[in-house]
Amino acid sequence: MKTKALHVLKAYFGYQDFRPLQEEIVLSIADGGDTLALLPTGGGKSICFQVPALMQEGICIVVSPLIALMKDQVDNLKQRGVKATAIYSGMQKREIDTLLDNCVYGDIKFLYLSPERLKTDLFVERFKRMNVCMIAVDEAHCISQWGYDFRPPYLEIAALREIHPHVPMIALTASATMEVRKDIIDKLRLKKPNVFVQSFARKNLSYVVRWAENKFEKALDILNKVPGSAIIYVRSRKGTKEIAAQLNRLGVSATFYHAGLDQQKRESRQMEWIKGKVRVMVATNAFGMGIDKPDVRLVVHIEAPENLENYYQEAGRAGRDGIKAFAVLIVQEQDLLLLKEKAEKSYPPEETIKRVYQSLANYYRIAVGSSPMGSYDFDLTDFTQNYQLDPMTTYNVLKVMQEESLVLFTESVFMPSTLHILVDQSKLYETQIAYAKLDPLIKVLLRMYGGELFVNYIKIYESKLAKLLQLSEMEVVRMLEQLDAMGVVAYHARKDKPQVTFLTPRLDARSLPLDKRRIAHRRQQAILKAQRMIGYARNEMNCRTDQILEYFGEHSDHLCGICDVCLKAKREAGHVGDLELIKEKLLRTLQGGKAFSVEELFSRSKLNMDDEGVGILRELEDQEIIHTEMDGKIKLK
Repeated sequence: MKTKALHVLKAYFGYQDFRPLQEEIVLSIADGGDTLALLPTGGGKSICFQVPALMQEGICIVVSPLIALMKDQVDNLKQRGVKATAIYSGMQKREIDTLLDNCVYGDIKFLYLSPERLKTDLFVERFKRMNVCMIAVDEAHCISQWGYDFRPPYLEIAALREIHPHVPMIALTASATMEVRKDIIDKLRLKKPNVFVQSFARKNLSYVVRWAENKFEKALDILNKVPGSAIIYVRSRKGTKEIAAQLNRLGVSATFYHAGLDQQKRESRQMEWIKGKVRVMVATNAFGMGIDKPDVRLVVHIEAPENLENYYQEAGRAGRDGIKAFAVLIVQEQDLLLLKEKAEKSYPPEETIKRVYQSLANYYRIAVGSSPMGSYDFDLTDFTQNYQLDPMTTYNVLKVMQEESLVLFTESVFMPSTLHILVDQSKLYETQIAYAKLDPLIKVLLRMYGGELFVNYIKIYESKLAKLLQLSEMEVVRMLEQLDAMGVVAYHARKDKPQVTFLTPRLDARSLPLDKRRIAHRRQQAILKAQRMIGYARNEMNCRTDQILEYFGEHSDHLCGICDVCLKAKREAGHVGDLELIKEKLLRTLQGGKAFSVEELFSRSKLNMDDEGVGILRELEDQEIIHTEMDGKIKLK
């Protein structure tokens, strides 16, 4: 089995060998055993389920909460010649229908989907007929209320086992405390799972906390001292733009990234940074997931994240190549007070939740009982201005409603246009004859994408079609919309806006089924996590790595030796050694029995006369080891 695993790894991914622990995880799940794998950020989690799935017949179901990661992994697999597809919010029912049919009757190897899709009749009925080889649950910490990113639909995953009881399951996460690990095993009903935990310690990563009145100046100072590629994380979108502009004015090559930028800008800026054309990426935490750039030398946080899980993941984007790197948190006292305040406000009052829910229903004109799994483009600024709501409070409410399985809020992710021909070739030919203006477009589509258009939804790019047809992009879109309206094709235009999906038929806001005890518990959890983050920033006594390990339930007898706390301890220990050396040299000079003036004593001892040296002389005199004679000269007693 090991030989087969290595063959798949080389053939599809081009690697000669597995990273630490990957091989054991791959062989565990390939052997049919339920598996829990905890690998730190950059540890190569996807290989752990992709390789064993490719070793056997059947489809691998991958549950993931992050659309951006799903898209990246599907694209990467396709580039390697593996058939993979994904279902996420914003897709039309008929497109989902076709994709699921291909998973039952076609040769799709990986189906990625969000947990919210698991209990829909559309999925469940097809899942019953799929030849499933394994189920992979990514970001598995989302199943636990003790975790930092709880998603209730994860609790539905265990029901899949009742349909295919003998299919093995692998749960993967980069950060889970002991409580969360127990929850994963329990809630997923893992059967005697093999548990693999790679140490959370990163031997090459130096964690540093710096207190500063002027954070930008401190960040600039750090950038000047640490060469190489860097990320600076800030909370606000406005902040990313301002800091990048300041850096560029001072001659430091920088760009900025946040979810509000259009897809083209996000992709081009990301690529410039990955290729080293730009040194510093200033970003919100929307940046970094799934990005393969191992040579990041520095990650700076201008503001503290909400919890240590987030900080560990974001800081861990530095030094994935194993070469020394730095993760620096710059703080002020005010930051830490705001962090606790933000945690307290993260779960707004019941009345506020009901008001935002009602406003959403009004905004989209959704009647009570309608629109289950309906997705809508969402503009937070426009929505909050329309209904006179506070943007941050509204954002928090959306997150609470997501935890309550009422709505799913998806931040801006680019979804390209897709096209699927709904008629057979003879009917399509009839359309070409009857509608001469549409004929050139249909011919170009068939030439570019071929017969696959009759089988699957294929990504298309209107700008490329427009160039070939020597038409405007708007004209091409109108023609595609006409073909869609005629029922000849299914055309879904690209999306680049946040989405709100109603997970249930629209409810009466006055009687929303809110779990008040759970919300109160989650609020308390958020406050406790913020306090642990604050504790990390303030703690200058314990090794930083040790603090992180302890948080995740890992114990170590070894200090990292490279964090700011360890380095300070080393300096202080070295300083004590220096003082002992000064004392030894002074006493050696005095051993001949001669008396010397203070200046002469330091000169003969080849030492600089400073406060510390003079302090040692006082200490020796107090201990009656030396004494000062009437003429002021010093002699051994």
